[in-house]
Amino acid sequence: SEALAWPPVSAQAASLLEEAADLLVLHRDFAAAVERCEAGCDSLGPGSGPGPGPESSAEVKCSLCVVGIQALAEMNRWREVLSWVLQYYHVPEHLPPKVLELCILLYSKVREPQVMLEVGSSWLRDQTNKSLPEYGSLLELYLLHVLLPLGRFEGAEELVRGCDVFDSEQQLAFLGTICESRCQWTQREEMHSAAEEQQDAATESVLGALSQKLLTMLTLLRRALRSMSSHFYLLPYKKMLLATFLLYLVVVRLDPASPTSLPFIYKLVQLFRQAWAAVFSPIHRRPIQD
Repeated sequence: SEALAWPPVSAQAASLLEEAADLLVLHRDFAAAVERCEAGCDSLGPGSGPGPGPESSAEVKCSLCVVGIQALAEMNRWREVLSWVLQYYHVPEHLPPKVLELCILLYSKVREPQVMLEVGSSWLRDQTNKSLPEYGSLLELYLLHVLLPLGRFEGAEELVRGCDVFDSEQQLAFLGTICESRCQWTQREEMHSAAEEQQDAATESVLGALSQKLLTMLTLLRRALRSMSSHFYLLPYKKMLLATFLLYLVVVRLDPASPTSLPFIYKLVQLFRQAWAAVFSPIHRRPIQD
């Protein structure tokens, strides 16, 4: 059978791959699928390479990582994907093309293309990877989903011109795509700047209106305080103080039951009536002085 043709370690990894795929697709148990993928990659070790079986251990490891990436994405743990993959491949240059493709598409979908900026650049600069048949498609994917969304137009042009995989027609087509993307980027920046200027102008107008209202309120308050101060200035303070002092003398120093105090109390009552009428009269006028 095919299982007997596999080395013991590769057979174990292949079995774990099958279990992980079933857990991912059939049972939708994503956490268990990730555990099977990790166990399979650990069983292969860092030196997995071509083997005698129908599939090499490198292909099994790549398939395990593909299933693990999909399971992590299903659990919304996409932030862990790149670090999870690199713990088995250690450096970006050793990533299989299929794994790199999935990572680029995943981080582009979640609008985090900057995560793959350095990883993709390192992979594309590697001389060994340039001989792979998937190199051209991955370069195009990196160009469209990483460099252009980030506005790295100069780097994109340099990458296209220095690529030996593309012929002159393909290079011109990609350069035209870069130019078009640059124009769209510039238009968006201009629209964004115009929108910010309009928002700033609206904010300034609102603040100006609020400042004008506040100034008006302060002016009215100042007038009210000035009117109140002039009103209190017209009150007969001297008469009120004198009446209060006389009342103090009556209550503290004099005996109200004494017959000698009655005329004095009568005059005090008259003084209070005059002060009361002066304070609460409808109109108080400042005495005219010649």
